Amino acid sequence: MAIDAAIAMNRFGLGAKAQQYVPAKPRQWLLDQLGRFDARPAVIAALPRLPQLAREFYEYQIKSREVRTLRNSETADAAASLEMMDLQRKGMRRDLRDDYTQAVAARFDAALVSETDFAERLVHFWSNHFAISVDKQPVIPFAGNYEFDAIRPNILGKFSDLLFASITHPAMLLYLDQAQSVGPGSMVAKRVRKNRNRKIGLNENLAREILELHTLGVRTGYDQSDVTELARALTGLTVPGIGGGRLLERLLGADITPGETLFVEQLHEPGARQIMGRTYAAGGKAQAYAVLSDLAVHPATARHIAAKLAQHFVSDVPPDVLVKRLEENFLKTGGDLASLYQTLVESPEAWPTSWDTGQAKFKSPWEWMVSSLRMVGLESRPDTGPTRAERAAAMFVQLGQPIWRPGSPAGYADQADTWAGGAALMRRVELASEMGRRSAGRLDARQLAPQALPGVLSDNTVEGIARAESPAQGLSLLLVSPEFLRR
Repeated sequence: MAIDAAIAMNRFGLGAKAQQYVPAKPRQWLLDQLGRFDARPAVIAALPRLPQLAREFYEYQIKSREVRTLRNSETADAAASLEMMDLQRKGMRRDLRDDYTQAVAARFDAALVSETDFAERLVHFWSNHFAISVDKQPVIPFAGNYEFDAIRPNILGKFSDLLFASITHPAMLLYLDQAQSVGPGSMVAKRVRKNRNRKIGLNENLAREILELHTLGVRTGYDQSDVTELARALTGLTVPGIGGGRLLERLLGADITPGETLFVEQLHEPGARQIMGRTYAAGGKAQAYAVLSDLAVHPATARHIAAKLAQHFVSDVPPDVLVKRLEENFLKTGGDLASLYQTLVESPEAWPTSWDTGQAKFKSPWEWMVSSLRMVGLESRPDTGPTRAERAAAMFVQLGQPIWRPGSPAGYADQADTWAGGAALMRRVELASEMGRRSAGRLDARQLAPQALPGVLSDNTVEGIARAESPAQGLSLLLVSPEFLRR
């Protein structure tokens, strides 16, 4: 059926590319992509790696301390040096912001040109599931590396591997304040209390989000004591040189490599833990990983992940039978993600026989922009040159979905009412008009529409495009048609 090709390209993929052939066997076409997925395409491989990003942020922190010291000084020499030092600090801050915008542009480019866009969509899904936010300054330079190094290489393995990689990346540890968490009974906490020069203690943010968002889901049997005990088990995981504070720097001395996630025994809360009815023996890092391993294969986790995948790919309110099937696969395989995706693709509930725009998923701004530019061709990307990355990042701010800045650890919502507001749709209309003008004379929407959306175009949409006053208007109408706004 032609509609199956439309579903494969739009619901599972990121939209048809210009001149793309329509897959004859849509389900197999999707599954074949998983074996061809490149976790580090050239556009991403060209970006700075974590050590360089961390070193830049570490040096920015040092410069910021120096500026604060000079501002608090009343000497003439300090005043003379302050202006120059502050200019240096601001330049370093711009460099950190550039790391973010270049990463956004790389993510965008990878999605636009990808021949394995089902896998790319899975990257975006998991990055949103394990959400971080550049609203917190230390996360800014690391956000792209988080998705590129923690998420992308692990989308086809076990869920436990993806969980470990995500929550131990510096971006997550800094975002949810784990880098500052110290066991109340740890050696470091005792030393601080003895000196009485600083308040220090447990931070439960990461533990709470692991239980509520990353694994079990809300209202699944855990209580506040489980959150606290998991937070104690996680103490020791930190990011020296960036988020661990000056005390930790002095403690580790020359052993510090900025940006490297470490388990520091002196920060860990000693003792056994009781979490979700299970006892975990004292053991430092091994204790934390034992808890996470159990959470990764817990029945509540299976249900939570199954429901989120079904909601993202099929319906805002997914069929119970589909969720149950995915849940059973997760439990049977111990969270094997490739097997889970195969079960999803082969499930009949994901392949409706008609394109009901009331049930189809409404595209988020990211999905709509990527699918629009894939369809009209790369010539309609933001201009090339030194400002292209900034324009790409700004474009998604204007559309209401800034990249890696969801506003909360829950990530961006995956329901239509989040994105279907009037103001947001008007911005899409404006961008559709701009893309129509840029593509005038090169593309004919009457030919492009059935190629991008085979078997799903309504008579109203076909007639509207045919009656357009110009090719540019016809393309603009296609980009904001009910069929194209959904997947």
